Order: sequence, then C-alpha cells, then structure tokens
Amino acid sequence: MKDKVLCFGEVLWDAFDDEKKAGGAPMNVARHLVQQHVNVCFASRVGKDESGKELISFLRDSKLYSNLIQKDNTLPTCEVTVELDEKNQATYIIPEPVSWDNIQLDKNLIEEAKGASIVVYGSLASRSKTTRDTLLNMLEETQALKVFDVNLRHPHYTLENIELLAARADVIKMNEEEAELLIHGSNGHLKDKIVEFQKTYHTQTICVTKGENGAIVWHDHEFYEHPGFKIDVADTVGAGDAFLATFIEGMIEKKPMQKVLVEACAIGSFVASKRGANPIYVRDEIMAIRES
Repeated sequence: MKDKVLCFGEVLWDAFDDEKKAGGAPMNVARHLVQQHVNVCFASRVGKDESGKELISFLRDSKLYSNLIQKDNTLPTCEVTVELDEKNQATYIIPEPVSWDNIQLDKNLIEEAKGASIVVYGSLASRSKTTRDTLLNMLEETQALKVFDVNLRHPHYTLENIELLAARADVIKMNEEEAELLIHGSNGHLKDKIVEFQKTYHTQTICVTKGENGAIVWHDHEFYEHPGFKIDVADTVGAGDAFLATFIEGMIEKKPMQKVLVEACAIGSFVASKRGANPIYVRDEIMAIRES
C-alpha cells in the first residue's frame, strides 16, 4: 500500500496588509506534500461563515478537501494578522477561540489515522483542551510514524503541553529559538543539547532548522548538517512547512539523510524567496538554488 500522510491541525487565513492567503502550518505541510506527489489527507475544522466557505474552496482546489474537514456551528473560521519586520520575518496575531480549537474525534478521523503511515501535528491547534484531547486520542489509535512540528506561536502554548506532544513523537522538527526554549540539561553546543533532548524523549529523528543558516539533523545516532542557501527573502511564511514536507517525502522514499537535508533546505529557501506560504514550485528555480 502506498504511504499515506495525515496532517492534523489548523487551517486559516493569513491576512497581510494588501491581501490574504490560506495558511496554517499543518495545511501548508499538506499542500507542499501534494506538490511533491505524496498521498496526503488533511484534518481540521472551519466555521460556517464566508471565510470558511472560501477555505473549503481553496482546499478543494488544493486536493485537500475531504470528510476530515469538520464544520463548526458556533466558532468562526480563523483569520490571522501577519506582520513583517524589516527583515521580512513574520509575527502572527491569532484570535481565540476559533473553529479548529474544537476538532472532534469522529469515525472519519479515526479511520484515516489507522490507515496512515505518517501523522503530522503541531502545537498551535493543541492550545485548546478539546483539540488536544482529540489529537492525543487519535495518536493512540494509530501505528503511524508520528511527526511533531513544534511551531510555537506565543502566547498559545505551555511547556507542559509541548512536552506532552513531544513525548508522543518519533520525529521532531523545531527551529533554533524553539530548541533553546525546549532543550534543557546541557550548557554546551546545539549538538550536545540535541543529544540530551533525545535521551529524554527517545526520539528517532530530531531536526533543528536555522533559517538562512540551514539545518542540523540527528538521525539514527548520527548528525547531518547543511549551511543553507543564500536567497533574497520575500517572507518566511511557510518556509519551515515546505522544509518539513520535503523532509517527510525524503523519509518516505528512503533517500540518504544528507540528500534529504539538501533538498529540504533548497525548497524551504525557494518558498522564502516568494510571497506567502504556498507558491507553486518552479523546478528550474529550485534546481538553481540547490546548485548555488
């Protein structure tokens, strides 16, 4: 059977000054997996409002709409305000509560989880007890490889919840700032901290992205590194999601880890060179970045 990836969590509108774009880390990961021809499904919840209808239309066009997209009678669809600093780094103002704070554990979700070979989840949708309990119960129902995309959004997390989600994961991806916050027990270099973190959570694979400076991966008792690619940044929205999708595709295809890392950094850089989280891939541009 072909590997299927289930992405679970938030879907929303990222509102910039002059436009809005569909977003949400797990949806972005799923969208990038579609572009990489991976068999993927997406689970979330939208409101019964105009924004929700527009998101459903977007998901249909993106081949991500199914009976895993629940509809909430009361809570609104999420619209996030995105602010870019002078370096085009994004910060987010996220309303609460919204529809994906109320994702329910139904038979459709259980069935898809049991049939998945990989489940991807983050921390934001688990800010509410309802969605967090749904996720934790779903993870108990599946034998899939569990991928935790830490993706912290202040103030929408607690360390207790992050540690709870990390303890369920086989693969954890985080950025440098998140690593500094979460990895304790060592005053040494990042590699030393990652080793200490792995001893605590017994995680199979740990990936720390470092923005323009690439990424480092601990996998199967070995470290792999890439210094990153130099590009002109349009904005960083979705770059980490593209990186993770490429990383997952490489693991599915059982590519050598160093090759996986190079490809993930290249596609992450391509996305950072474009506006918004889900640009259509231009293979020649990605190849040019990879060869730069």
